[in-house]
Amino acid sequence: MKKNKKIGDIGNSLLFLGPVFLFFCITVLVPFGYGLFLTFNTMQTPADPVVFAGMANYLEAVKDTEFWKSLWLTLKFVVATVFFVNLFGFGLAYLVTSGLKIQNSLRTAYFTPNLIGGLVLGYIWQFIFVQSLPALGTKLGIDWLELGWLGDPTMAFWSLVIVTIWQTAGYMMIIFIAGLISVPRELIEAAKIDGAGPFRRLLNVTLPLMVPSFVVTGFLSLKNAFMVYDLNFALTNGGPFGSTKMVSMHVVNKAFIESNYGTGQAEAIILFVIVAAVTGFQVYTSKKMEVEA
Repeated sequence: MKKNKKIGDIGNSLLFLGPVFLFFCITVLVPFGYGLFLTFNTMQTPADPVVFAGMANYLEAVKDTEFWKSLWLTLKFVVATVFFVNLFGFGLAYLVTSGLKIQNSLRTAYFTPNLIGGLVLGYIWQFIFVQSLPALGTKLGIDWLELGWLGDPTMAFWSLVIVTIWQTAGYMMIIFIAGLISVPRELIEAAKIDGAGPFRRLLNVTLPLMVPSFVVTGFLSLKNAFMVYDLNFALTNGGPFGSTKMVSMHVVNKAFIESNYGTGQAEAIILFVIVAAVTGFQVYTSKKMEVEA
């Protein structure tokens, strides 16, 4: 009887988990394994024969100064977007859970930008930065608005940051809303009875219990910032003069524009290791800060 039950459990597991695992292998494990295989070989086009190159691609990737330059720029982008995305996401969540009559409408409005694809969003904001804002600046006599935002390296970088925040803060808001709702009301009421004001309650009661939400949003915002490509391509295309070319764009260009698949894949693996290390460290350190109600 126990043997039949065990066989039945295995059958149920295969029935429900088998298709998911198969799909995961086809879409993730197999492409990743093939990409890792390419890092040890050279080929100019997908039709060319694969020639074993050993560690040559990794050595070339390490010597690629443009790769490290784009990675450094991406790190600055990560710091800016992760901080502001979580700040605005939490602020929006706090606003729409404060009891406003229109809070449901506000939730929909704030989340809507996340539904727009990165390419479409990039072209929309490109029009705003290149056409709308300069025209508005000319009409109002505001000098800094008249400048071409995407023509200046510093302003183009911050334009990319602004659009990223606008797109993803609403998604993080949903996660923060779930965290705020899960905070026990009796703790808030007890803090009120003890004389704690709104800021003190937020700092000493709400935020410590929101750490699990910050773990999730921190992980997602880190991953999204490191892997940004579609928005970068549509908004600035790495310009002006390559000053906003993030590391993902550099890797794609190396592999598909320069037809250097081996080195491009090697740089992608290096990027994967860096992102995995950073996000793993973030999750590990954040988990240690969690408290129980």
